[in-house]
Amino acid sequence: MAWECAASGDGLNDVTNQPILLPASPSKAEGAIAPPPSPVVARLLARARREWEAHQFEAAKQSLASALALAPDDPRAVRMLGMVARSQGDYAKAVEYFQKVLGVWPEDPFLRIELGLSLASLDEVEAATSHFRCACELAPDSASAWFNLGETLWRQARGKEAVAALQRTLELEPAHVEARLSLARAQAGLGHFEKAVAEWREVVRRDPVNADAWYGLSLNADRFDAVDTAQLQHAFARRDLPARAHYLLSFALVKALEDQGDFAKAFEVLQEANAAQRANARTAWDAAGERGLVDAILAVFADVIPPPTHSHPGPCLEREGTEAGIGKQAIFVTGMPRSGTTLVEQILASHSDVEGANEISNMPSIIDEGSRRRGAAFPAWVNDASSGDWRRLGNEYLARTARWRAHKPRFVDKHLSNWHFAGAILAMLPAARVIIVRRDPVETCLACYRHCFTDAAGFATDLDDLADYCNGFMRLTRFWLDKYPDRVFVLDYESLVANPEPVIRDVLDFCGLSFEPACLAPHETSRAVLTPSAMQVRQPIKPNAARAGRYGNKLERLRQRLHDAV
Repeated sequence: MAWECAASGDGLNDVTNQPILLPASPSKAEGAIAPPPSPVVARLLARARREWEAHQFEAAKQSLASALALAPDDPRAVRMLGMVARSQGDYAKAVEYFQKVLGVWPEDPFLRIELGLSLASLDEVEAATSHFRCACELAPDSASAWFNLGETLWRQARGKEAVAALQRTLELEPAHVEARLSLARAQAGLGHFEKAVAEWREVVRRDPVNADAWYGLSLNADRFDAVDTAQLQHAFARRDLPARAHYLLSFALVKALEDQGDFAKAFEVLQEANAAQRANARTAWDAAGERGLVDAILAVFADVIPPPTHSHPGPCLEREGTEAGIGKQAIFVTGMPRSGTTLVEQILASHSDVEGANEISNMPSIIDEGSRRRGAAFPAWVNDASSGDWRRLGNEYLARTARWRAHKPRFVDKHLSNWHFAGAILAMLPAARVIIVRRDPVETCLACYRHCFTDAAGFATDLDDLADYCNGFMRLTRFWLDKYPDRVFVLDYESLVANPEPVIRDVLDFCGLSFEPACLAPHETSRAVLTPSAMQVRQPIKPNAARAGRYGNKLERLRQRLHDAV
């Protein structure tokens, strides 16, 4: 579940937004392997290309079908079918077409890029990376190849390599705005904030209404001054910008208004931005469905879940000797968005035995796949799952996350939806540890309300929905702690930042980790942090100034809703 807005998350250039055009004519290598098409086929291919460029995808498929009827397996037509499939979001079919053509044109950098983009859209980022690397070798002056390589490397938290690839992109094409924005995000994620801010400032200098740059600055600049505020107000007043750009500018302006002490106006902008985002969401937030999900989880997991068996242990178990030892490698950190989960991950990742994996989605993916196989939504199928089923799911999870144990024996999975799945996680992986971070509810809800999320976090656009979502989180957190007191640790964020050492010692002890002084100075740990909290975790641990009080009675209804649910 990718909750962060595209400005602060990761993601590749989408061909449906900015298509990479097909070469005007086949290369010499192509011509040598695939003879020139007949005049009729050439006209059909040209027509299909025009239709594709006009986003007339069904018409393009018809033209290509006609071409293939005359010239079966023509690689030009098959490659174009891959382009059409990717433009329509059918990435698996696109991969199928591109791989078929790859046997004919293995040294076509354009084909490598398209195949890499399709694989990345299927979350097969390692395979995508290999094709982008190949494209860079075949076409070392291709800014597109270097840009997409940098993006996939960043998705894998390979920060230094990503920065190098993105810098190469800008050497080749200094006006490549997306590369400059991605470079800024990567620099921030590595803790190089001065460099990151300089890149965002350069984008704003070139384009004063660039919403992505302003939003990046709002998350990473210490303060916006009066000049910044005036520029943001001017940009925000424009009504000719895309909706997404207006959202991003809204949240950046809120930061600027807060820095100027105008919390009343900041709240007005927040209300307008969230209302607009809610109205334009592709999928409406299902508040009743969320309450029903929490109720169903509470009911299903009230029963005893059979532990997994592993009478035939495989390599994924990594020689854990008993059923109770399955999953000891994994530490799950979860909680509400903006509650301090990134800081907790950074603390654990400062330990010499622990790798921080950032917000990987392997567990939600495994749960979703289980639901599709059984034809029933989670948790309806939980009572039908046998101990063997849980073993299989646990092994699958360990296999998919093996790369995070390549250098260290333990790793942190910090996904914000995993608090729903704590019972399933512990059924699959009995020796895993689950840390649920709990921050002051009012502060948490306000932090969510003033942050730009994607549609998946639709609850964050309405304070009433935020209160309901937070209440569900609190109910389920209490349940998990009562049911699994030795495997679930509820960490109070305010206690952590007020008095770090005893809390950190308790967390390490809970995870079965020895105490290491580096865990008390997580801001000094060098690693790629992929979330918008990168700047906060690069600072020494200290009590955060409460923000909610500055908004006065504007949050009174939220406070009451949260209080009544306790």
